Amino acid sequence: MNVARSFNNWRKYRQTVGELGRMSTRELHDLGIDRGDIRNVARAAVAR
Repeated sequence: MNVARSFNNWRKYRQTVGELGRMSTRELHDLGIDRGDIRNVARAAVAR
């Protein structure tokens, strides 16, 4: 994996964590996500 791809993956991970972190617990629950699962969801988003 090259540096640009690594950086883009890191940026996508941080953006996803940030967006989900700003959501209320209710909004996360509506999406089926627990607050403790935010990092796992972000990792899965990068893997796609």
